[in-house]
Amino acid sequence: MPWIAMCSVAVALLVFLNLMRETKMLTLLSHESEACIVCHPMNTLYATWQHSSHRNGTVCIDCHLPNDGFVNKWMAKARDGMRHSTAMTLRNYGMNLHVTDDAAGRIQANCIRCHESAVSQMLDNSALYAKQRDDTVQTGRRCWECHRSVPHGRMRNLAATQNNFLEQDIK
Repeated sequence: MPWIAMCSVAVALLVFLNLMRETKMLTLLSHESEACIVCHPMNTLYATWQHSSHRNGTVCIDCHLPNDGFVNKWMAKARDGMRHSTAMTLRNYGMNLHVTDDAAGRIQANCIRCHESAVSQMLDNSALYAKQRDDTVQTGRRCWECHRSVPHGRMRNLAATQNNFLEQDIK
């Protein structure tokens, strides 16, 4: 009986190690943008980011994860990772990826954090846009309502590849 138990544990360990290798699980703990393209649907977004001005100063987590502490960052990474893993496993993400409300709030906060000097004038002027105002957003509008192509271009379809981007789509 001990022999069967040891073999079972060894097989389970080998299966787990192979799963880690095949899914590149340890890569996901990285802060590098290349970690995001472990999942096939992120290739288009990664390619468009590579052609943007944000490539030189930011990585994916600078925009997509909170920057207000270690615990918040890793909790968001765990929640998003679980959501992404489920979507990739079930293949229920469709042809276009959409940001969740939680992620949209983080992205908006990070846009404001990095572009604070430009946004300060927008905050002063936000009352002028009362008809278009979204009271759930600090500036009254989400940054990407005007800056739709930053930093991922206008390419949103997962069937696209970086070789078929038009020049105006990646600027």
